[in-house]
Amino acid sequence: MLQAIGLTSTPRRDRPPAVDDLTFEARPGAVTALLGAAGSGKTTALRLMLELEPGRGITYFRGRPLHRIAHPPREVGVLLGDIPGHPSRTLRGQLRMLCAATGVPASRAGELTRAVGLDGLERRRIGTLPIGADRRLGLASALLGDPHTLLLDEPGAGLSVPESAWLYELLRAHADDGGTVLYTTADPKDAVRNADRVVTLDGGRLVADQEVTEFARTRLRPRVAVRTPQAARLAAVVTQEARAARRPVEVVAEDGNRLSVYGSDCAAVGDTAFRHGVPIHRLAAETGDTADTLPVRRTPAGGSRLESASGPGASGPGASGLGASGLGASGPGASGPGASGPGDPVPRDPAAREQGRARRPARSPLRPVRYEIHRLLGVPSTPLVVMAVLLGSVTLALFLGRGGSAALPAVLAGWPALSPLPPAALGAGLLGAFSFGEEYRYPALTTGRGAVPRRPGLLLAKLAVAAAVALVLGAAVVVVDLEVLRFVYGGELVSVPKNWPTLCTSWLGLIVGCAWAGVLGAGVFRAAAAGVAAVLAVPVAFVPLLQKVLTGPSVRSVAGLPSRLREFAGPQWSPAVDRWLAGGLRVLGQPAGVALSLMLTGLLCAYVFTGLRRKARW
Repeated sequence: MLQAIGLTSTPRRDRPPAVDDLTFEARPGAVTALLGAAGSGKTTALRLMLELEPGRGITYFRGRPLHRIAHPPREVGVLLGDIPGHPSRTLRGQLRMLCAATGVPASRAGELTRAVGLDGLERRRIGTLPIGADRRLGLASALLGDPHTLLLDEPGAGLSVPESAWLYELLRAHADDGGTVLYTTADPKDAVRNADRVVTLDGGRLVADQEVTEFARTRLRPRVAVRTPQAARLAAVVTQEARAARRPVEVVAEDGNRLSVYGSDCAAVGDTAFRHGVPIHRLAAETGDTADTLPVRRTPAGGSRLESASGPGASGPGASGLGASGLGASGPGASGPGASGPGDPVPRDPAAREQGRARRPARSPLRPVRYEIHRLLGVPSTPLVVMAVLLGSVTLALFLGRGGSAALPAVLAGWPALSPLPPAALGAGLLGAFSFGEEYRYPALTTGRGAVPRRPGLLLAKLAVAAAVALVLGAAVVVVDLEVLRFVYGGELVSVPKNWPTLCTSWLGLIVGCAWAGVLGAGVFRAAAAGVAAVLAVPVAFVPLLQKVLTGPSVRSVAGLPSRLREFAGPQWSPAVDRWLAGGLRVLGQPAGVALSLMLTGLLCAYVFTGLRRKARW
């Protein structure tokens, strides 16, 4: 059961809150419609339930608030607005990435693709999907964790009649299996056709909470639909008799030979037609805009549901939708048995409301490394960057090797003196910047909450995957450049230097450092461009400054530090370890190594500081 208690949004400036003290419940085994006109607070109410909007109040999902649920995607499936995700990612890649985030097997993506009717579209990119397939993908994403509760914001908006019918059949099947379904709509006819219970909002406040039969009887305007070849004559005599009897009857002429009679019933209209000899071809009682008589179908949950005999897309002209009292008026529906009032089944507990203030960010992906690998390989930017790096490095290596004046390490790295960084370091930094930049630009975890990617597990996964990609990219550049140089200029011109371990360590350390700088820079400033700027700031700004400081006359050498550390630590290690430690210190002691270390330390501190500030704000 879903229980919303005292939901109140934070007002902005001098405006009233979009949702004000909203309390209602959605029961399992039933479909509940949250009904209201545009601007009535429906979407804000859903965001308050999901703790995506600042405010007061609390929502219980089967007795637990969302921030107390260990794995929210396995309890609540959400569809808010457009489908989040990179438009270049394929449908299959998006679902497999979300499977890793939810912690379910990757085979679940294939099962749901078939269940929602997306067979054959697995390799289509999200940005090219039509609106019907886009909505099916959103439902598949919401159902990945097999949740008990579904929260959907205007799920049928923009869909065709067959697509809308399929959608509500799926929601009905989920409710019949014991799940809870809550969706928003602005159309009362939609609520009457597809819901078991209707919660009506106006101006952010609760107007009525009713069973659908009670809602149709009290909140929609009933009418009598008539079809006759003498429509004008029947309209005149019905109006004349109603005036004589002082009854408020309204007759509306529809297209052709149809009439809609408001304020009367079938018996009275039929008697009038019989007395005046008017033939009747059709006479039926209707509610709202449903096209035929609305039979009641009992659901397993004990609720009732109204169905149109002509299907979900049927509509009749001349209906007024909401009654004359409107959404905000008080009437029988606001105080009837199903209405919210002093006898609410959900207690208005002030202590429970205050618990809603203790917001916690959503959990990071349950399998963050797998999630990050799917994210990295699911977009075309990754292979394009790798191909550009390899092509640029080979071109520069051939150009530098042809002159014969450049040092061999610079030739193998494709690093001319005019470039601040080699192509491999720039590519690694760019891929690292994308890892966080795409999370904020195309959120795939929790819609509307920028703090989700700041979880420690996801950060460590991004750093680990970025380092692995950087190592592979750096080794690939050196190997490819070496083989191309040998093929073009001959093997005798390219000899491996004796100090290759130190050179390789420096080279790989530079590339990994640039990748991490891209990750942390984009994570701090929430943009891929900021991550690239952090990478370029190392050689452009920090290295020249440190070169002036480190090459001054008062600079002392760190020679002999490994041996002094060995004496201080006590245990004796082998000379090989001594050489490796000395080599590592020499690498870190270079201006680029010092600059990268300082940059990474500063970015990491800024990342932690901004994450803590955001937690405190929530």
